[in-house]
Amino acid sequence: MSEEHPIRVFLIEDEPDIRRQQERLLQKQKTISIIGSAGTGEEGIQMLQSLEVDVVLLDLGLPGMNGIEVTRELKKLKPSMEIIIFTIFDEENRVLAAIQAGASGYLLKGMGADRMIDAIHEVAAGGSVIQPHLARHILRKFRESLPVPGTSSVSEDDTPVESPLTPREQEILTFIAKGLSNKEAAKVLSVSVATVRTHLEHIYAKLDVTNRTEAVTEGIRKGFIPLN
Repeated sequence: MSEEHPIRVFLIEDEPDIRRQQERLLQKQKTISIIGSAGTGEEGIQMLQSLEVDVVLLDLGLPGMNGIEVTRELKKLKPSMEIIIFTIFDEENRVLAAIQAGASGYLLKGMGADRMIDAIHEVAAGGSVIQPHLARHILRKFRESLPVPGTSSVSEDDTPVESPLTPREQEILTFIAKGLSNKEAAKVLSVSVATVRTHLEHIYAKLDVTNRTEAVTEGIRKGFIPLN
């Protein structure tokens, strides 16, 4: 997003002081525009039905509908909308459930303003905000759900499934599975972030998915990326 087309952000946070603090921080950013805010998930869902928003900052521990339920409903409402979960504790299972529901990542409350701004730009550009240890946890969950070893990349008629991905695309998908951001993957590969984004778009199209979690799930299920 450029200054002429700022990232449109919506906040869902039940603590008024925290919500106002987030609003003040974001209002200082020329590349970000605060579209609105809500104190409950139900209110946020209602408001977002008529708003054009790029990124939602969503509290995981909301009263009434929790962050996981709100994420699921918002992704049904507007699949292209990116969601960043805010949580007080680094709770693997609940954060994982939110990501499986469609969130693009999470941040711990109290993180610096720069980290929040970077996260918003990262997910708006098609990336994700997932800590490496959680990425490993996700990988373990995917591994546990796979069929008997040696059969994950075989179709019903026992014909091996050939990967549609190029070697570079498979490399990037493997980095995603390990929790690297677009910027980190670009640095490792000595390419631009824009190049990584382009590869990701091709990966999504080839695997018929819409986000990183789905891409990793599909890549591992079909045996396109290694499990170690």
